[in-house]
Amino acid sequence: MAVTSALGISRPGRASFPPPTLHTIPRAIGENVAIARARTRSRIMAVVKADGYGHGAVTVARAAIAAGAGWLGTTDLAEALRLRAAGITAPILTWLNPSGVDAEAAAIGRTDIAVGSVGELEALLAQTSPTALRVHLHLDTGMAREGCPAPEWEALLTGARRGQRRGRIRVVGLMGHLPLADLADPEANAAAVARLRHAGDAVAAAGFGIPLIHLAATSATLTDPSTHFGIVRFGAGLVGIDPSGVTDLHGAARLTAPVVHSAAVEAGTPVGYGGTYVTDTATHLSVLPLGYADGIPREIAPGASVEIHGRRHPVAGRVSMDQIVVDTGTDHVPRGTTATVFGPRDGITPTIQDWARWAGTIPHTIVTGIGPRVERTIA
Repeated sequence: MAVTSALGISRPGRASFPPPTLHTIPRAIGENVAIARARTRSRIMAVVKADGYGHGAVTVARAAIAAGAGWLGTTDLAEALRLRAAGITAPILTWLNPSGVDAEAAAIGRTDIAVGSVGELEALLAQTSPTALRVHLHLDTGMAREGCPAPEWEALLTGARRGQRRGRIRVVGLMGHLPLADLADPEANAAAVARLRHAGDAVAAAGFGIPLIHLAATSATLTDPSTHFGIVRFGAGLVGIDPSGVTDLHGAARLTAPVVHSAAVEAGTPVGYGGTYVTDTATHLSVLPLGYADGIPREIAPGASVEIHGRRHPVAGRVSMDQIVVDTGTDHVPRGTTATVFGPRDGITPTIQDWARWAGTIPHTIVTGIGPRVERTIA
């Protein structure tokens, strides 16, 4: 049968296969939120930064809200406004904003802004907005990465009090981060908890009332109730990642790709650039149209594999920019067959945790690294 290309050229007999696709699984996101809800009495903020950890921010946000999350968190205002444009009305907090904050856009978009320095506060107060901006004061609780350093805290409170009296801002929250939450050890978190409690007392004494306090991210949500305060920020956990490794969450995506080339080869056949993999017996090789440009880690350990027809088959040779080769042994795999690169844990399909181990990294980098050539869909 003739197939017409994008250029309008008829190419007789050319097959058309489904493209590499990331399938996001809303049901799994809801199940992960349910696990978090069972571990805390606090409200849940679903953090959907980095396009929902690569799973699609709008899809993840909707699934999390449907499962009971009351808030959303993003990296910057642009991410928050994309959620608003999709019709999402839940409260949103954004706390990094590397390019600064447009106060008018934040007010119109009903987005709370975290302020972690006197300079950030002054930049906000220098702008005009139709309504007072809702602000969460951000304290450095031990990471020296973001948040207001302790020596500047009184100055930040003084500036915030002045801004609130002028009707420019309204302080509604207080936040920090846990530098050692992944240890799943409450004792390791104790110093940060104490800092934030002390800061909360200072905020109340400054006349701001009792703010919404939040400190815990995914690991602490799952392991340390002493860190929960009024709300917890559940991000990586939404898509099945517990950085502390103590809770079995549900993988929320499946990455598939078609076999686009298949061949039988003899023993002693070198595969890929550099010939680092050499077949030790006669075998079959299949090519998938995914490579490091699509988020497949270039450096992976022997044993990295994909699932085809209910069996794992090892990746053979180096990962190329656009392709990986799979050794399917005695199985001849026809072109067009679907391979699963990773998916929810079922005992056979590799998981994002498997790929992180093979690449010597963390699962976050696997899911956030999936490139734009990979199609997205909802399972």
